[in-house]
Amino acid sequence: MATIADGLPASGGRDDGFFRTGAFVMTAAIVAGFLEQMAMGRSSFAVPLLVHAHAVVFMGWVAIYLLQNVFATTGRIGLHRRLGWIAVAWMVPMVVLGCMVTLAMVRGGRVPFFFRPLQFLVFDPATMLTFVGLTIAAILLRRQTDWHRRLHFCGMTMLLGPGVARLLPTPLAQPWAWEAVLAVTLLFPLAGMIADRRRDGRVHPAWFWGVGAILVSAAAIEIITYSPVGGDLYRAVTAGSPGAAIAPLAFGAPPPG
Repeated sequence: MATIADGLPASGGRDDGFFRTGAFVMTAAIVAGFLEQMAMGRSSFAVPLLVHAHAVVFMGWVAIYLLQNVFATTGRIGLHRRLGWIAVAWMVPMVVLGCMVTLAMVRGGRVPFFFRPLQFLVFDPATMLTFVGLTIAAILLRRQTDWHRRLHFCGMTMLLGPGVARLLPTPLAQPWAWEAVLAVTLLFPLAGMIADRRRDGRVHPAWFWGVGAILVSAAAIEIITYSPVGGDLYRAVTAGSPGAAIAPLAFGAPPPG
């Protein structure tokens, strides 16, 4: 619920508890994933400025999403709406910096070894665009709270990958590492479906649209990755860079130790 929601009730929605708790769990999963890697010495602050900027903007959205759910479910609708306008603008640097970091990693030959470089090139921007699409849909339906919060939840699901991938033994899922991470993130909207079923006796249709968009995006990523179009895209992006020497569908060698 990271945008303007004119139609939200002041408080007491029957599903308030689920979405507030879900926001906290999503935030915890993302933060825990990055903290674990730092604690294990697998990542540090010694990265380019571009990566720092991307991290600040990304984590900023996580904070916005959490606050918006807290505001909306505790009756602070004025704050929810004002922060919503900031959230709308916040998506622009998220997409720009996300794509810039992806291109820098692919061109520099620094894609995580358990992902195919071409698949990484495709799924990062596609994930961001799906997130934006679901979020815009939530904005357009902001007066219909039931649709608004479920589509936002599905949009946030698209951003869980980096945190979830760091919590899972992702290298052991090779060659299906990306698909495994996606499957785990889909447990979040699945939980929403189950909660609806238990509370209302039916699954709200917004979940089907949200999950459907995620699955369509996943299918498109797979098709592009393993098609000649994907190979042409990879060669165009990596031309004249160290990434050009790396086969688009080849896995890198694990780091020492």
